[in-house]
Amino acid sequence: MIRVLIADDQGMVRSGFSILLNAQPDIQVIGEAVDGREAVTRAAELRPDVVLMDVRMPVMDGLAATRVVTAGEDAPKVLVLTTFDLDDYVYEALRAGASGFLLKDASASELADAVRVVAAGDALLAPAVTRRLIAEFARMGAPRGPDGRRAEGLTERESEVLGLVARGMSNAEIAAELVVAEQTVKTHVGRILMKLDLRDRTQAVVYAYETGLVRPGG
Repeated sequence: MIRVLIADDQGMVRSGFSILLNAQPDIQVIGEAVDGREAVTRAAELRPDVVLMDVRMPVMDGLAATRVVTAGEDAPKVLVLTTFDLDDYVYEALRAGASGFLLKDASASELADAVRVVAAGDALLAPAVTRRLIAEFARMGAPRGPDGRRAEGLTERESEVLGLVARGMSNAEIAAELVVAEQTVKTHVGRILMKLDLRDRTQAVVYAYETGLVRPGG
């Protein structure tokens, strides 16, 4: 059973998401929070697997709350709730420790699938969000780290896989691109995260752009 905490200052959003998620056989909403500070407190008390975190909330915003919630050991995964108007927050949310993004107008199946993906330890970066992330790196200009086509410690194939992950491709899409088994891609991704000491695919995307392994438009 995947245990979920919903943090949003709009009661209708919390109620709607609770109803949709509790209707799933493998998901249970164990608590709600009306602002970021309460989200931090409730996450510590209830120890959910996933926190649905709104960005704009009173007292403490979702970015600050995400940073605190994901800081500890065995921290829950954070799925940031956003709208197209809030895409400017994408990069900062990733840096804060979010594992993915979900649009507030998502369908019931998209909501449930997103929770399952994040709970499983994967990252959820929809193509539209990935494009905005790439655009943000383009706006920021040159990479912060050294330029190079291979990250230190990675094999040529692992660097290739990291580049495709950074472009928002799923394991299945990468497998098709490289003509290998999907399990092989999963193994490569696991080794990449281990070698680079990264938490998940989301951090891998940020790493790839910040180090210049992948360049916007490249």
